[in-house]
Formats: sequence, C-alpha cells, structure tokens
Amino acid sequence: MDLNAVQMFVSVVQAGSLSAAAHRTGIPLPTLSRRIRELERELKVQLLERSAKGTRLTDTGTRLYEHATRGIEALVEAEQAVISDQAHLRGRLRLSLPTAFEPWWELLGAFQLRYPGIQLSVYTTDRRVDLIQDGIDVALRIGAIVHEAMVARRLLTYRHALVASPDLLARLGTPGSPEALYHLPCAMWCPDANTQPRWRLGEHIVEPKAMLTTNDYLQLCGRALAGEVITELPRFLAVDHIQTGMLCEVLPDHPLPEQQVSLLYPSHRNPSSIVRAYLDFCQKQMAKFLRL
Repeated sequence: MDLNAVQMFVSVVQAGSLSAAAHRTGIPLPTLSRRIRELERELKVQLLERSAKGTRLTDTGTRLYEHATRGIEALVEAEQAVISDQAHLRGRLRLSLPTAFEPWWELLGAFQLRYPGIQLSVYTTDRRVDLIQDGIDVALRIGAIVHEAMVARRLLTYRHALVASPDLLARLGTPGSPEALYHLPCAMWCPDANTQPRWRLGEHIVEPKAMLTTNDYLQLCGRALAGEVITELPRFLAVDHIQTGMLCEVLPDHPLPEQQVSLLYPSHRNPSSIVRAYLDFCQKQMAKFLRL
C-alpha cells in the first residue's frame, strides 16, 4: 500500500473535498485525484463517493480512515519524540579509541558531565575498525586517513618523544646521534609481530635491535621509568614525567614524524545532533586534556 496515497486520502477526508484538500496541502488537484483512484484500484474497493457537493466516505473508506489516522498520529508522535531526543541530546554514542590514549577518557568524562543524557559505548583497539561493520559512530584515528567512504575532522598534529630516564643516560651515556641508538637498550612500539619497527628521527631512519617490541605504550612508559630502555612515547604520556625530571628527551634535534589526530565518521550518514555535539566538544576542549 502506498503510504503517501493513504496520507492524501486522509487529507481529503479531513478537508471535506478534493479541491479543499488540494488547496490545503499544495498538491495539484489532478495529482490528488489520480493518487486516490490508484489507491482504490490497488485495494480493489471504493473509498470515496464523489459528488458536486464534495466527497463522502464509503463504509470501507470509513474503516481505512479510522485505522490510517491512528497510524499517522503514531508516526507524528514518533517523529516528535526523535526530534525531542535530539534537542535534549539523549541516546547512545558508540566510539572507538586507540589503546593507551588515556587523556581522551578524561575528555569523555567532561563530555558526559556536559551531556548527561548521552550513554557512551567505547571500544579500544589498535586495529583500524570498519565503522559500518562494527557499528561505530565516531572513531578517533591516529595517522593519515585514506578511507574515501569516511569523513575525517582533523583535530591536531603532534609528535611523539624519544625518552629515557636520567639514571639510564648517566649509566650508559647520552646518545649524540641516531646511530648511537644501535649500541643502547631500546624498546619500540610495533603494531604486530610481523612488522620490523623503525624510528624516523629527522632525516635518519634507524632500526635498532630492540630488546622489547609491543603495541602497548603504557608498558613502554613503565620500562623507561624503570631505567631499562630508551623508547618512544606519545607526548601526553611523557609530559608529566619530563616535567618532574623522571624522564629526559633524547635527540630532541632529530624529531620523530608528526602524528595526525582525526575523528572519523561515515560519509553517507547525516551526523546526528549527538555526533555533532561530540565533534564540536572535542574540537574545543581537547587542548585542556592532551597537553601536547
């Protein structure tokens, strides 16, 4: 059954005639008349008796009108409920984050204080999630965006820091060049067991024989604080330790590459009010939490 035609039929009944309904709805009279006749042919019944004085419902038309008006009212109520939910920002927001991106959890706490009606479902992973297949509304992505079916809102760029404890540097010496790292204990971030980790330090690429590789920056931070290794850390993990003197930057004149931080969401969807609120909040508030 053509629901648009049913809605036109209801409009005709409520207006009292085809011409009055055409005037009220802005639908041309010939179109309105044709759609009602098509609906009658589809249902194989006569819904309206037409005369020079207007239209009158048949018994079958009366039954359809009673059921149709209840359905239309329910749809209107549902539409208003959705609009109200969006206006008051109630609902669920499904997010994906990289592991060990600790400051973002503080940002999410502040977001929920601002929007207490929003429920968060947060999934942490270092793999590149399929937002559609995995049911994710927005993903926080580190690195270049190459997925053409996604919209990326770039938030910022930053660099990781090469760090070591003062005790390790006092014991083994401070490296004066990237090549010196080949003779020092290094621990390196690596996405999987089959990738050869390397550091791009300015114009130099080095592949020291790492005593530890892992995809867990928190473990790398712990080993650096223990004075066991030189390692690479996201600056938000290292900044407090650098400020307190527990870690020192190594080879600061040979910086690691820039990292791009973006929020990713499907391009074929119109972002909901909840998603737009999250994107805007992150854009405005992230500097308070990342301290890059």
